[in-house]
Amino acid sequence: MPDKFRGSLSSDDGSFPPSPAAEGASKRLSWSKLVQKLTEFSGAASPDHCLDSDNCRDLSDSDSDWFHDPLEETLRKEVVALIARRLIEAKDSTLRCSKLLIPEKLLEHIGQELIHLAATEPCGLRGALVELCVEQGDACVNMGQIPADPYVVPTFQLTLVLRLDSGGLWPKIQGLFGNKSPAAPIVRHALRLSTGFRVIKKKFYSSEELLIEEC
Repeated sequence: MPDKFRGSLSSDDGSFPPSPAAEGASKRLSWSKLVQKLTEFSGAASPDHCLDSDNCRDLSDSDSDWFHDPLEETLRKEVVALIARRLIEAKDSTLRCSKLLIPEKLLEHIGQELIHLAATEPCGLRGALVELCVEQGDACVNMGQIPADPYVVPTFQLTLVLRLDSGGLWPKIQGLFGNKSPAAPIVRHALRLSTGFRVIKKKFYSSEELLIEEC
């Protein structure tokens, strides 16, 4: 081979450049190493390897705040308002009191439970049928049912069992204003609901056991 052609095929150090096949193999090897590095990096950053549990959050059904739905929030407020109205309407007839005190904390907690228990339902809160009850001693007074959305066939029922406030001085104070006439039915001047309650969830489309939560 002439020297001018030999010189064009050789490198500065006198060696020949790599063939196309060898160059392709080298690129494939580099790409393989890059993929391996990325895989190792993603594995090290996975939640299973977190050292600080405060920086890790489990995306479970209970973390519904991550997937906030403004329509569900609006419906929640409407249902809570209907519950409060139903209780106030029942004070004269069913609860037999002239005034009913409903703590704001109770309504707020009820709203949170509605969102929580509706998070896994196919229609969300729109498929809820709320049954309202109030415990009075050994009896449980039913206040009726409230559909969250009257245009949707209910898929599950939530029975709210509210309690009267029996702690502190309130029962003694409200007892001073009761009707003392033996001939007339007992009508208490005022009742106050407790912030604690029980909720019972029943699915209409499933044979699962009832879910009972003490709140």
